[in-house]
Amino acid sequence: MASLLEYVGCVHIYLGPYRGNPIALYLKRSDGSCQIGPKVYPWNVVVGIGESPNKAAADFEDKWKAKGLSADMYSGPSWEGGIKPEKPAPPKPPAAPKPAVPAGAAVPSAASNTKPASASVPAAATPSPPARDESNS
Repeated sequence: MASLLEYVGCVHIYLGPYRGNPIALYLKRSDGSCQIGPKVYPWNVVVGIGESPNKAAADFEDKWKAKGLSADMYSGPSWEGGIKPEKPAPPKPPAAPKPAVPAGAAVPSAASNTKPASASVPAAATPSPPARDESNS
């Protein structure tokens, strides 16, 4: 039996200052994939394909935006029935490599460190003592 088309949303095209008729979007399910697209010429060439309706909706939105219409020439797509376009997760950045410690180097002990802790602070960062008022002496 052929799969039936399901209405899943619409897109409105603006014709100058007027809002045109809505263009219906239909979902066609097949084995392991879903297709979303309009059935009206010339827009029927834009078809979103994915494993689930949500992935097909995200693919349709990407292809629709690449069609060549400016953002002020259409509104939508507006999805019905709980379809939320599922964008693929962005790739994770590669982990930064940790610096390798040479085998012969030993970690210095706290006893060998004779510098006081305040010596590591730059001189510009240390507060200056308040000025003395010598007129009252």
